[in-house]
Amino acid sequence: MKAFDRKHIWHPYTSITDPLPAYPVARAEGVRLQLEDGRELIDGMSSWWCAIHGYNHPVLNDAARSQLEQMAHVMFGGLTHEPAIRLAERLIEITPESLRYIFFSDSGSVSVEIALKMAVQYWHNLGKPAKRCMLTVRGGYHGDTFGAMSVCDPVTGMHSLFGGIVQEQLFAPRPETPFGEALRDGDTDELQVLFEENHAQIAAVILEPVVQGAGGMWFYSADYLRTVARLCKEYDVLLILDEIATGFGRAGKLFAAEYADIEADILCLGKALTGGYLSLAATLANDRIRDGISANEGILMHGPTFMGNPLACSIASASVDLLLESNWQGRVSRIETRLQTELGKYRDHPGVSDVRVLGAIGVVELDSDIDVAEVQKRFVEAGVWIRPFGKLVYLMPPYVIGEDDLTRLTAAVELALERD
Repeated sequence: MKAFDRKHIWHPYTSITDPLPAYPVARAEGVRLQLEDGRELIDGMSSWWCAIHGYNHPVLNDAARSQLEQMAHVMFGGLTHEPAIRLAERLIEITPESLRYIFFSDSGSVSVEIALKMAVQYWHNLGKPAKRCMLTVRGGYHGDTFGAMSVCDPVTGMHSLFGGIVQEQLFAPRPETPFGEALRDGDTDELQVLFEENHAQIAAVILEPVVQGAGGMWFYSADYLRTVARLCKEYDVLLILDEIATGFGRAGKLFAAEYADIEADILCLGKALTGGYLSLAATLANDRIRDGISANEGILMHGPTFMGNPLACSIASASVDLLLESNWQGRVSRIETRLQTELGKYRDHPGVSDVRVLGAIGVVELDSDIDVAEVQKRFVEAGVWIRPFGKLVYLMPPYVIGEDDLTRLTAAVELALERD
């Protein structure tokens, strides 16, 4: 099976003819992945940041079994069901009060596509079709579909080879003021100019609040986010916040925008929404978006086959309840403290350019790219699962991880710093 996989199955961001190694997993339980050969790995990735409760959780398993006995799926066109309604009620309850309308989809990238469509349709319906461009910042990542690719970093991002094919958008410099600091002089000057010169063409600004994820794991000042929100109001531009990676507590707040005390016109959620069980996303909008899209008998032109999937919605409701009924703030705070202490020792290590921590996210940035295949092998041999990329070794463990397991993860990071 492993040979068949290597020959025939594409894995993310790797060659099909000379792929990176893929380690067969037989089972997952708690914070551990059990390989087919019997080895166990402590998971430091939460399966790309979504398995916040760990694996094989009895509450989520029960939610899945219970829903399977009713129905796994039914189309959402012309039909509705309790799981979607219950989840929508829950999300409206925990997100900013102004966000009262939900469009379900089947992945984070698609939720971004829907948000971009909402923004374009909003202005078109109000008689301003020229406002169809998006403004964002460099260093961002919003997904792998074409609309989402257009607002990822066009030069250093994963999708630079699609230049000239995806729509050209406007990019301000990456925010340079680190998280926790007051906004530095000049950090929003070019952003301000872009608003002044292009607001008649800008439909929306889209940002990952406070934490830029796959674009570089950079944590920036909440003051920058406040400035963006103010400029959006001043120049009549919509604000889209992509909380796919940061939502549900990962950055230390339930939603990262809480650090800036701002509200979006459109909010994208995904990843941890189902606790890592199934793919599901949601795009939330306020009254302004609802009314604009509905003007002149308008309808939102999107309808995924698996929109509002009952099985995913049931698990998502259970996952959100499980999170909110737990001491998730305490767990994330303990993870943050330990990451700060134990990753901090690498600051003076040769080859390390930066160490940064926020919530349950720890990042060690090197001064040169990592040999992923070699370093991954070292991690597996050490009994941990950490997936570096570029110059970054980072940890995003499940919130339920114990102190000893977390220390094994932080200690293993040193294996990526050993150069032959």
